[in-house]
Amino acid sequence: MANPTRTRDRILDAGEGLFFQEGIATTGVDRVAASAGVSIVTLYKHFGSKDNLLREILARRLAEWTVHWDAAIAAADTPQGRLLAIFDAVESFRAAAGATQWCCFLATASERPAPEPGSADSVFDLIRQDTDIVTQRLSAFAREAACPDPDAGAATLLLLYNGVLSSLLRGAPAQPVARARAAAGQLIAAW
Repeated sequence: MANPTRTRDRILDAGEGLFFQEGIATTGVDRVAASAGVSIVTLYKHFGSKDNLLREILARRLAEWTVHWDAAIAAADTPQGRLLAIFDAVESFRAAAGATQWCCFLATASERPAPEPGSADSVFDLIRQDTDIVTQRLSAFAREAACPDPDAGAATLLLLYNGVLSSLLRGAPAQPVARARAAAGQLIAAW
């Protein structure tokens, strides 16, 4: 008898690989099911819809990212180091995650139209959750680091972080994580 957890993980792995290498809109559930070695009925039994599958992929990815960021934060011994830990986490996460085209959250946001105000969209809820976590943590660490305007400091660091993720897709500039970390260090030192 097939292990439902392994089947679910195979479907998530196949969906993540196809959605973020070839595109969400262009990848049908039939392709995901075939890549996972399951029937379409099995895919729908586990997830119910393509949107639910995408939401679960993003939720898993957010949990994995958070583990890496938490470890980088724990390794930092100063408020400034905790701010820079986001860049350390990008490096460790990418090393552990293997080859991916780019950030799954940015890819999803770029492919899907934003929901109308007041309408429910569980996929965009996860995109917002990811953004909120990053922003709230950076704001708290900026306060710890005596930033004169923690929210503005966090917004600037978020911009650098997003630039890293986009630069990884573009392939330029070279070493975007190191460059953004250095720029963030200069910004923090100026506080």
